[in-house]
Amino acid sequence: MKLNERLERAEANAEGTSPSARRTRGQTGTDPLVHLKRRAQEALFAKLGARLYDPSLSEQELQEFVTTELNAAMAEEAVQLTPEEARALASQIRDDILGFGPIQMYLDDPTVTEIMVNAEEAIYIERDGKLIETDTRFMSRQHLRRVIDRIVAQVGRRIDESSPMVDARLPDGSRVNAIIPPLAVDGPVVTIRLFAKDPFTMEDLVEMGTMTPLVAELLWGAVTGKLNIIVSGGTGTGKTTLLNVISSFIPEGERVVTIEDAVELQLSQRHVVRLESRPPNVEQKGEITIRDLVRNALRMRPDRIIVGEARGGEALDMMQAMNTGHEGSLSTVHANSPRDALARLETMILMAGIDLPSRAIREQVSSSLDLIVHLTRMRDGSRRVTQVTEIVGMEGDTITTQDIFEFDYSAGVDGQGRSLGTIVPTGVRPRFTERLKDLGIELPPQIFGTPDLAFVNAGLNAGGRDR
Repeated sequence: MKLNERLERAEANAEGTSPSARRTRGQTGTDPLVHLKRRAQEALFAKLGARLYDPSLSEQELQEFVTTELNAAMAEEAVQLTPEEARALASQIRDDILGFGPIQMYLDDPTVTEIMVNAEEAIYIERDGKLIETDTRFMSRQHLRRVIDRIVAQVGRRIDESSPMVDARLPDGSRVNAIIPPLAVDGPVVTIRLFAKDPFTMEDLVEMGTMTPLVAELLWGAVTGKLNIIVSGGTGTGKTTLLNVISSFIPEGERVVTIEDAVELQLSQRHVVRLESRPPNVEQKGEITIRDLVRNALRMRPDRIIVGEARGGEALDMMQAMNTGHEGSLSTVHANSPRDALARLETMILMAGIDLPSRAIREQVSSSLDLIVHLTRMRDGSRRVTQVTEIVGMEGDTITTQDIFEFDYSAGVDGQGRSLGTIVPTGVRPRFTERLKDLGIELPPQIFGTPDLAFVNAGLNAGGRDR
C-alpha cells in the first residue's frame, strides 16, 4: 500500500469520515505514521517560529531551511520507513509547512471553484456548482491559524483579535476571506474563491452554456463601441469572470485603469494600470477606499475605468466618470435583476453623503449607463446570462429600460435537473445600434431576432422572377 493511501486510511480510522464522526470517535490515532507526521510538524513549527513569515528570506532559502530541519526532525524518530516512504512523508509535511496544509490539494485541483473551511474540523469545496463536504481536516486550530497567517502575510495584511477579519489573495489571484474568534464563534473560518489558472475566453463561456453566440456578438459590439456596461447578479454567479471576459474586447492602444478591493481581473491588454484599495492599519489610519481610487483614476488620463465591484459611495464618482468622457467603463454590482441593480445604484449614490433628489440621481444613472448584463446561478449550479437590458432614458421619475435578451425558462429541466432553457432575443432592436453604426460597428439584425430585410427583399425579388 502506498504511503499516501496508508496515511489517508489511518487518519480516516483515527478521525472518522466526517466532522460529526470525528467528534464522536475522538481524534487520537493508533497508526505510528499519523503520530510521526504530527510530531514532525509540531517540532518544525517550534523550531521555525517567526522565520516562516520572515520577508527577508527568499522562497528558495525558506525551502532549504525547512528541508534541513525536517530531515533532522525525522532522523530523531524511531519509526522505520523505507526511503520512498520517508521522501513521500517529508513531501507531505513540507507542503503543510510551506503550502496551505490540507487545502493545498484543492488549490491545485482545476475543477474546484471554492474552498470553505469551517474551523479546523470541516472543509467544504464547490465543484460544478455543487457543495461537497470533504474528509480532510486541519491537525488543530493552531495549524489552521498558521495557514491563515501565512496567507495574509504574503500580501502585507494582518489578522488578530484587534483586526479579526481580512480580505487577501493568493499568489495565483484567488480571493481569500478569513474571520477568526471572537467574531467566528466556533473557530477560524476561511473562504477561498478560486480562479482559473488559464482565464476563460468568450468561446469558453459560449461552450459552457453561459451565453449564446448572439449574446457574445452583442457584447463584443457594445464593448468595442464604448458603451457603459454594468454586470449584475447574486453572489457566486460569475460576475467577475464575465467582466474579465468582456474586458478582453477592449482594443489595444487604450489606457485602462482597473480598481478593485482585491486584484482579481486578468486583462490581456498591455496598457493596463491596476489599483487596489487598502484597509486601515493598527491605529485605524491610512485607509484608501475604492472611492478614493476612482477619484484619483480620473487624474490618470484613463480611456476606460473598470471598477471590480461598486458597493458604496464610489458609485457616484463612477457615474460622473461615465458622463465626463470616460465612455466604455465597466463595473459589477450585486443585484437580483437589472431593475434591482438600478435601485442599488441609486442607494449607493446616496451613500456618498451628497443630498440629491431622487430624480437627479436617476437622471444621472440613466444618462451614464447603456447596458446591464444580468447573471443567474441556476438550481443545477450552472451560471447563465439571463437578461441583457438596455437603459433607454427617463419617463417622468422612472428610468425606462427594455430587454434585448431574456432567458426562456419554459423549456424546463432534464433528468439530471439541468436547465434546458437558453437566452433568446426579445425582437427589440436597441437604440444604441445607430450609435454603433456611426462608429463602423454593424450588428446583424439576426442578433435581435429580426430578419435581415435586405435578404428578405432579395428572396422576394428572386421569387418574382421565377414566377
